[in-house]
Amino acid sequence: MKPAPLTAARLYKRLLGYATPYWRVFSLAVLAMIGFAATDTGFAALMKPMLDGNFIERDPATIRFVPLALVGLFVLRGVTGFVSRYGMSWIGRRVIQRLRHDLFHRLLHLPSRYFDRNPSGRLLSHLTFDVEQVAEATTNAVTILIRDSLTMLFLLMYMFWISPWLTLLFLIVGPVLVGLIRYVSLRFRRISRRIQDSMGELTQFSEEAIQGHRLVKSYNGEAWQEQLFEDVNERNRRLHLKMAAAAGASTPIVQLIAACILALVVYLATLESVTREISVGSFVSFIAAMMLLMQPLKHLTNINASIQRGVSAARSIFEVLDEPIEPDQGRLPLSRARGAIEFRNVSFAYDPDKGVVLRDISFSIEPGQTVALVGRSGSGKTTLAHLLVRFYDPVQGAVCLDGEDIRDYRLADLRRQIAMVGQDVMLFNETIAHNIAYGRFAAASEADIIASAQAAHAMEFIEALPDGLATRIGDRGILLSGGQRQRIAIARAMLKDAPVLILDEATSSLDSESERAVQDALEHLARNRTSLIIAHRLSTVERADFILVLEQGRIVETGTHEALLARRGVYHELYQLQFRESRAS
Repeated sequence: MKPAPLTAARLYKRLLGYATPYWRVFSLAVLAMIGFAATDTGFAALMKPMLDGNFIERDPATIRFVPLALVGLFVLRGVTGFVSRYGMSWIGRRVIQRLRHDLFHRLLHLPSRYFDRNPSGRLLSHLTFDVEQVAEATTNAVTILIRDSLTMLFLLMYMFWISPWLTLLFLIVGPVLVGLIRYVSLRFRRISRRIQDSMGELTQFSEEAIQGHRLVKSYNGEAWQEQLFEDVNERNRRLHLKMAAAAGASTPIVQLIAACILALVVYLATLESVTREISVGSFVSFIAAMMLLMQPLKHLTNINASIQRGVSAARSIFEVLDEPIEPDQGRLPLSRARGAIEFRNVSFAYDPDKGVVLRDISFSIEPGQTVALVGRSGSGKTTLAHLLVRFYDPVQGAVCLDGEDIRDYRLADLRRQIAMVGQDVMLFNETIAHNIAYGRFAAASEADIIASAQAAHAMEFIEALPDGLATRIGDRGILLSGGQRQRIAIARAMLKDAPVLILDEATSSLDSESERAVQDALEHLARNRTSLIIAHRLSTVERADFILVLEQGRIVETGTHEALLARRGVYHELYQLQFRESRAS
């Protein structure tokens, strides 16, 4: 069932749900706002006794009262101002903390297809830029909205008490101001939405350029990257200027309308028929209240931009939160699999409009066997591995483990059975020990970590580092060589001790000497385990129990290394091509 559209009202209601647990703090903050709003009216009201009692009637009691009242008024204003602002900020940061937690939790559990469709820079923008926009809308904006609305209400009530018919002049302008603010709100919202997209694009472009800085340098692409970045940066600048123009134009227009009403009131209040009914103190008090109205009116006009930015940001955040997570309807528990794998008539497409990637794939692997997948780039080798780990589900057929469809297992249980080392090694900006003992193995003993590192032939370089296992390796392991990163990833897979291994070009970054050492370790690790090896270099799969040769998403040949060479088919052609390339190099 498709969710209802995220209207502004629904967004506000949903954000309110995040703030509901903190209603006690909110109530205290609102009480403080009421006290703060009352101080403006109190100041205007003090003008009457100060003028009439101090300067006209010279009343001694009033002369003593007014200075003390002024001091007390500003003490109250300071205390209530602090309580209201701090209370709302406290609530706002709690809301942002929960939003960030929910957003990050959702990102961790979204299916791989979602990340295929959405650039990482845009998702990072949701976590950073968008939530801060919501913070602005839920703290400063809400504080001003409540406090200044109350201030205007109290001042208008006081003005009405002094002179009802003069106050009505202010109310005449109400529909004009409401219409103007509504128009500006719609424009703010449209521009804010475009700014969210622009910030995501800016973050994505910057992230790509930073991560690919070596490629940029090696291809002399600095000027080209700068030009592309400037185009994105310029679009962002223009959008922000449009927002500033709308905000800058709306404020003076609102103030001009209010000033015209103020001028009219001042003129009418000086007429002889009016001055007979209002004392000097009442008149000055009325004008003071009108002047004090200008500031909250200005705040309320300006705050509209922040609220609309927050609404637009909240829409982006909730769209991610409403995305369905990875399907996990399996109920079968699985403590440790035997390792029997079967693909039954499996077909798969990342995008049906772009063609099928795998076509009617069927094969089975007995527990403990080592099977190699070979073929040209794009033949579907890595996709098969991704289906086994359930990064994706087949569009037809079934993938089975120990005779059961893997969709019937609990997802966490299934993935505990598989250790995966990919061609693109992902390491974190942490210590080597942390990268080996990752996830649920974070509490592994140092002895186990060292044993895994030794088995992967990683201790050879780890022991040479100043801090050993405690060495931090930089963003994505940039401080290590490609071969070192690969061996850390292999050590991580060894520590997991899973019954099924997937090695996707696991030795592709190693030199010949390191490759031989790691191959020995992998062969030792593969004993009594089911291993699925994806390899471009055919020399690494010669000892596999059997080899599957893929071409254009189909299995075209199956057999041992010797049998496939004797057949003189696709595998033989690939082998001969690599043999010639190795001799030429």
